Amino acid sequence: MRSFEATVRIDASPEEVWRDLVDVGSWRDWDSGVDRVEGRVALGERLTLYATMIRSRPFAVTVTELRPREVMRWRGGLPLGLAVIERTYQLDAQDDGGTVLTVREDQTGPLAWVTERATPDLNPSFRQFCAGVKARAEGRARTSG
Repeated sequence: MRSFEATVRIDASPEEVWRDLVDVGSWRDWDSGVDRVEGRVALGERLTLYATMIRSRPFAVTVTELRPREVMRWRGGLPLGLAVIERTYQLDAQDDGGTVLTVREDQTGPLAWVTERATPDLNPSFRQFCAGVKARAEGRARTSG
């Protein structure tokens, strides 16, 4: 199994952070690691991500879990579960009104080595994503608060 993860504390409510997470069409406006995302966030829907670090290979996933203001989970990989890529966006509400966002990807399955060899280190990209969500949500929270 190979995993990547980044966590950030955001001075904005889970509602504010969630708004940015599910608005995948705007990700490229604040995350320079994303060229575009096609599709819509809804349970069972398919999304296609075009990342700047792997422009030649779009990443297709299905939304497998959606709990507003808490969790968004995607699953992709090779057919029949031979290689499974599961990405989770976890929001943890803080007592002071802030949010801790954790982005994690796990690559598992009998042929996971195929995806491992084709996937660069995603930790820097996940940190960049978290920083982008933080800046956007905190900026909006400051102007509306």
